[in-house]
Amino acid sequence: MTEDRTTDGQTLPVTVTVVTDPALAPTIAEVAAITFPLACPPNSDPANVSAFIEANLRSPNFVRHIDNPTSDVLVARRGDGPVIGYALVHHGEPADDDVRTAVTERPVSEVSKMYVLPDHHAYGRADPPSHALMSGALDAARGHGSVLAWLGVNEENERAQRFYVKMGFVRAGTKTFSLNGSIEHDLILVHRLTH
Repeated sequence: MTEDRTTDGQTLPVTVTVVTDPALAPTIAEVAAITFPLACPPNSDPANVSAFIEANLRSPNFVRHIDNPTSDVLVARRGDGPVIGYALVHHGEPADDDVRTAVTERPVSEVSKMYVLPDHHAYGRADPPSHALMSGALDAARGHGSVLAWLGVNEENERAQRFYVKMGFVRAGTKTFSLNGSIEHDLILVHRLTH
């Protein structure tokens, strides 16, 4: 029996919570280090991917996000098991000029990061962790009064694009993303929020 199933073999439900305890930051950083490379284009230089993780996805970064009242860090678990995914949501004015041009309504929230460990991607149609995590991220945006949520996704990451469309996102524009100095091209997707 695996840790994400009950004694009778049933899959435990996904729970998504907003992190308030900075002590969880090292665990989230571990998940981030495993999952971020999976979303990078296949031609990405591994040194650039590693440098981005070192600069942006370490424990101190997540402590700052957890302590920041304009950001939410969410984690997904099956039951009370280990963290199997996380999301990072920023609430406020986009810093990127291309995003400000494409996303014109305010207030807005950015789903900056949302990743699930690869062993937890394929749970069939019932209760996928990625759906629960995105629903939690959108709820966090609503909770901050946002009328839109937006995100950037690499133009080559078709799997993620299909997931975001399934979750109600639509294309609004394009932007660039610096992966340790290597310029990547992202689509800007938006999701209209109802309260």
